[in-house]
Formats: sequence, structure tokens, C-alpha cells
Amino acid sequence: MYARVVRFTDVTPERIAEIEARIEENDGPPEGVPSTGLRLLYDEDQATAVFVGFFATEEDMRTGGEVLAQMDSGDTPGTRASVDHCEVRVERDMG
Repeated sequence: MYARVVRFTDVTPERIAEIEARIEENDGPPEGVPSTGLRLLYDEDQATAVFVGFFATEEDMRTGGEVLAQMDSGDTPGTRASVDHCEVRVERDMG
């Protein structure tokens, strides 16, 4: 499994609410993004967010990343600060 991890700054509670609503309205990822899942983490005190998109293969992650990198900045939580392309080495839920 692979993960594209994007950190955003200048994120407002209103913007997070808009993103949450848009995600809930859609049946899946944006067109052309072969993602298997996502996590959106938000730190209101620091006005930052971390978006983690999961992909079955490295190729899927790169393909999805190309589409996501072209997104209009008005469709993102805030200012894109960093993007990491990772292989998930350990995954464990404790509950």
C-alpha cells in the first residue's frame, strides 16, 4: 500500500467544513484518482491540515498525484506546504 501525504497551512474551520461536506457528497475520489481511501487530519490551533490518500500501488499513487497536483488551489484545504509519496510499512488499528 502507498500513501500520498500532503500538509496544508492557513486552514480555516470553515474550509475544513466545506471539504468534509464535499467528501461526504461524493461516492469516491475525484475523476482519475485511483485511491483506495483517505484520512483528513486537522489542527485548528495551528491552522494546519494533513491529507493522506491511500493507493494500492506506487503507479496508482503517482497517477493520482498527477491529477491532484493540478487541482485548483480553491479546492484544497489551504496552502500546500509539502507533499510526500510514501510506502506504508506498518499499519495497525488498536481498537
